[in-house]
Amino acid sequence: MAVITHLADLQKLARRRVPKMFYDYADSGSWTEQTYRANSSDFERIRLRQKVAVNLEIRSLASTMMGEAVTMPLALAPTGMCGMQCADGEIKAAKAAAEFGIPFSMSTMSICSIEKVAEATNKPFWFQLYVMRDTTFSDRLIERAREAKCSALILTLDLQLLGQRHKDLKNDLTAPPRLTLKNIVNMSMKWRWGLGMMGTRNWTFGNIVGHAKGVDNMNSLMEWTNDQFDLSLDWAAVKRIKKKWGGKLILKGILNVDDAKLAVESGADAIIVSNHGGRQLDGALSSIEMLPAIVDAVGDKIEVHVDSGIHSGQNLVKALALGAKGAYMGRPYLYALGAMGQPGVAKLLELMHKEADVTMALMGHNNINDLSRDDLIDPSTVLNPWLGKR
Repeated sequence: MAVITHLADLQKLARRRVPKMFYDYADSGSWTEQTYRANSSDFERIRLRQKVAVNLEIRSLASTMMGEAVTMPLALAPTGMCGMQCADGEIKAAKAAAEFGIPFSMSTMSICSIEKVAEATNKPFWFQLYVMRDTTFSDRLIERAREAKCSALILTLDLQLLGQRHKDLKNDLTAPPRLTLKNIVNMSMKWRWGLGMMGTRNWTFGNIVGHAKGVDNMNSLMEWTNDQFDLSLDWAAVKRIKKKWGGKLILKGILNVDDAKLAVESGADAIIVSNHGGRQLDGALSSIEMLPAIVDAVGDKIEVHVDSGIHSGQNLVKALALGAKGAYMGRPYLYALGAMGQPGVAKLLELMHKEADVTMALMGHNNINDLSRDDLIDPSTVLNPWLGKR
């Protein structure tokens, strides 16, 4: 096997091993994919300040997120259909995260159910909630997360309507895939993936099928899902969910200062500056571009996290230097799962940690929590929110 040195190696393997519709599901954005691309290109504009002649014998990336100790301030983001990148993907990712010492966030649209992940792991994970029109179902999801001892609830706010992702439509994306000639031919070439799927019964949305009223097969699932995202979700609903949950609440999908201030007023414990990985509002600013202004506005009142574009240890360092208290990665660990399963996620985390550690050290720091904007060169020429803040 080729030596794995960075994310691109895992992505290349995933492309070879995962059926096209599921690889494309991970590797896509909405509409023109402008925001999807900006999430990466805007990170590339940030330059780091090198500092030398510093004793670097004792270094640490350890920190906290939501009051929980972490090996590094990075979490696995909630991603739909994780269990279609490889069999039992959510369980494998959760185990890899727990062993490495970082949080795992589980999506409402996961393949393995909350209960199956809780049963297979020995560390509490975070659960991400999509609010559905069926309030009985949504409320029951919250109760199930509590019963599974999830230590935080992530409420996604930017998916009341689904941004169009052309690849998903062209691939006729379903879980499990429909047995068309095209799909059968493609899956027959992905024998590793197929063998794994033959060894599990987790093939469709485990948090929905058998739990939502009238949903007991793929056809009823698709009909239910297409009409279920709650268009009426507002700040009053956020407060209701906060009260019902009763635990730590993270709001995901904040991309402007006004919404960040409303998030603070709602009683949330943290926000995630996020554009949904460029999968929702195409043409929106990148998360990293908006991060500094949001940190300046509410960073002393609420824990500010960031996702979208965290594809390397260096990107993690840049996000933390801009004021984030933690970051999330989604696509990278999906590629790692598709490439090598649980060992792939473990390898990715090892690579992320090493790159962040070396980067931090070459910037003259021993502790990840000491990073600041002073570690970035001429910020006003890099990201617009710093203009006038010299």
